[in-house]
Amino acid sequence: MYLYISVCSDIPGPRQRSAQRSERSAGRFLQRQGTGLSSHHRAGCPHWKDRSSSFFSLSLHRNLGKSGLRVSCLGLGKHFLIYKPVAEQLMTIAYENGVNLFDTAEVYSAGKAEIILGNIIKKKCLRRSSLVITTKLYWGGKAETERGLSRKHIIEGLKGSLQRLQLEYVDVVFANRPDSNTPMEEIVRAMTHIINHGMSMYWGTSRWSAMEIMEAYSVARQFNLIPPVCEQAEYHLFQRDKVEMQLPELYHKIGVGVVSWSPLACGIITGKYENGIPESSRASLKWLKEKILSEDGRKQQAKLKELTHIAEKLSCTLPQLAIAWCLRNEGVSSVLLGTSNPAQLTENLGAIQVLPKITAHVASDIDKILGNRPQSKKDYHH
Repeated sequence: MYLYISVCSDIPGPRQRSAQRSERSAGRFLQRQGTGLSSHHRAGCPHWKDRSSSFFSLSLHRNLGKSGLRVSCLGLGKHFLIYKPVAEQLMTIAYENGVNLFDTAEVYSAGKAEIILGNIIKKKCLRRSSLVITTKLYWGGKAETERGLSRKHIIEGLKGSLQRLQLEYVDVVFANRPDSNTPMEEIVRAMTHIINHGMSMYWGTSRWSAMEIMEAYSVARQFNLIPPVCEQAEYHLFQRDKVEMQLPELYHKIGVGVVSWSPLACGIITGKYENGIPESSRASLKWLKEKILSEDGRKQQAKLKELTHIAEKLSCTLPQLAIAWCLRNEGVSSVLLGTSNPAQLTENLGAIQVLPKITAHVASDIDKILGNRPQSKKDYHH
């Protein structure tokens, strides 16, 4: 088992405004400080093992952008879309190996993914202060008012997410895509509102361009509001431009970090499609199948075969190499893993041990094979 445990102290839940605080009794406040969970989670139940006393390993957490929030450099996302017992097993493996970041969205399985995550947290009686829970808003329902980034949907959508998660707050809420129909000031004011009212600690963006993120930051500074702290972006060996060309300036100038997703390019980088596509594989999906069988897809498979030799020299697997390569970027706060297989998750967590092995020389060899390094004036890799 590959382990990386944080030793930083717990962070208590956000405090409400003075009017709300006055309504709480001292006992309720102490109770909330002790668990950080909503009233749904306060029944007695068996606790998971205390990781700090059960495991000893490399501590590898990072700040989310330039905020003070410490997140595990590997997070778990989308696995709550699958059969609940498997989702619980995956979360157990991740949590006991130091992962504290768990990502979901209101759109995943029409809210069922949030319900599953909330039920697991409740069943395992996890300390809320030991978790970083993130969710994403945009597609909430079929009605016109149930999607987008209007003030109405941001506030109502997050209330719905919290109810499904059985939590009083999330740590980060993401705007799951840009919304050209809503003024940026309205979006930033709504995000500031939910943070000021204790519904979220921070907010971020997902699939936004650098220009859109900069606009949100400028609006926040103009009106003394709260700017986003990170962007969720696709990043892997074959998708580099945005994270390596567009976002580094934002990280250094305004502190916006990256939570990257799809480090294995929907399974393409695992190398399992080298000899064709199994019928049971998700690559049998039309769009993914066409991508793999295209001319570019065949070229990628050839490059992966060369990268396998580098992985062998480093005594690791190709997926571990690919994930560790993503983490080598200083602007990447965390990489979300999306596997639905416990054995694969354990393997992927081993990327932590590979990261120190990716020296400048190894990175140069990888770039030579890929031949797709963006031409940037600055090199933001370690």
